[in-house]
Amino acid sequence: MMIKKINFKQFSSIKIGQELDVVMIEDFNYPQGHYLLGASNNVLIGTNPPPLMMLSKKYDYIKIENGSLVIGAATPSGKIVSFCKKHNIADFEFVSRLPGTLGGMLKMNAGLKEFEIFNNLDSIITKEGEIKKSEIDHGYRYTDIKDVVFEAKFQLNKGFDEEKIKLFTDMRSNQPKESSAGSCFKNPKGDYAGRLIEAVGLKGKRFGDMEFSSVHANFLVNHGEGRFEDAIELIRLVEEKVKDTFSIELQREIIIVDKNYL
Repeated sequence: MMIKKINFKQFSSIKIGQELDVVMIEDFNYPQGHYLLGASNNVLIGTNPPPLMMLSKKYDYIKIENGSLVIGAATPSGKIVSFCKKHNIADFEFVSRLPGTLGGMLKMNAGLKEFEIFNNLDSIITKEGEIKKSEIDHGYRYTDIKDVVFEAKFQLNKGFDEEKIKLFTDMRSNQPKESSAGSCFKNPKGDYAGRLIEAVGLKGKRFGDMEFSSVHANFLVNHGEGRFEDAIELIRLVEEKVKDTFSIELQREIIIVDKNYL
């Protein structure tokens, strides 16, 4: 079993965390009771994290096989878009604006508006074998995937669209430049988390180096030396204010990786 030391203050997109031992998964014999990480783009590593694991580079690949697009779950989004552009493959342009690896995108059904990673999914491979999309409960930023995903198979459609790349770039042009984990909360049905945060007066609210961005209220950003405790305090404050004001319970999109919160 290979162990890798990872400094999450450097590795995670929000730049919070400490150096931790992470088990690198090489096959179906991975440890139980460990929390699975991807590229750590939508996570907040706590001060009391569980044992961690992630897929090794063995699962970083993309290929065309038997008329399908087959992608390893450790494959980064940039590699997926580059491959699709080179081979004139459609329906993955939106991935250009989604940081991380395929496994993380599958777990949360990542996407931009109506464009989601599950749209053209055919099946996934776990230690239980091949599981068809129809067998997986999924919806907006949600799936019931519990096991480690090693590989996924997608429908292969031709026609890479450069105009969509521009569209998705424009859609994300209002995002802050500081380190963050992306959107902190899911959008409630018929509304926007950012609007609600701004409406309760917490856009630009800051504790230490952590802030709900003054550029986009649903982005929790780190101005340099942000602490886990300050991030949690801000998240809780927003949840309480929005619930008290609008009777809406915001659902977190950011994943808090800590024994006290999982």
